[in-house]
Amino acid sequence: MSLPESGFDYEACLMACAKGDQQALRDLYEQESPRLLGVARRIAGDSALAEDIVHDAFIRIWTRAASFNPARGSARGWIFSVTRHLALNFIRDGAREVQVSEQSETALHASAAREASLETADTYDYRGHSGRIFTCLEQLEPARRNCILHAYVDGYSHAQIAEKLGTPLGTVKAWIKRSLVALRECMG
Repeated sequence: MSLPESGFDYEACLMACAKGDQQALRDLYEQESPRLLGVARRIAGDSALAEDIVHDAFIRIWTRAASFNPARGSARGWIFSVTRHLALNFIRDGAREVQVSEQSETALHASAAREASLETADTYDYRGHSGRIFTCLEQLEPARRNCILHAYVDGYSHAQIAEKLGTPLGTVKAWIKRSLVALRECMG
């Protein structure tokens, strides 16, 4: 097992949480809570609600750490997935009245569509293709790879990516479109 660039061992941390190690949960919270808060804030569009979501996410991570299966993905990905699902559920269930911008609503619908496609029968051999996606991503220029990751991992809108990278919106849209074509071709 290789450690991420930060050297933090997410998988070991989740295993320790599953065994009741409260320090592991604290370590995980210190390591990821700012980024998880950012994800929840982008989905919910409200800082107070995002804080509630992250709080609930860590409770769920603590109580369900034993259900993490490394064969299905990375531990860090699982943690982010738990948070994202909770945020989407808060929004869908109307847990609170939140003003959602048109951009956030569009992103939410796109995310819900992706979730629905993920919840269908497991007909795609994702394990056989998982290594290839990383190889294909590495073949993209760094700026284009960052656009794809910000859009599909972080959930940023094209406008948010353009602002974050200091790049014109049209350029970001073109990079994402061309990069997706290149990824499809690479995945063949």
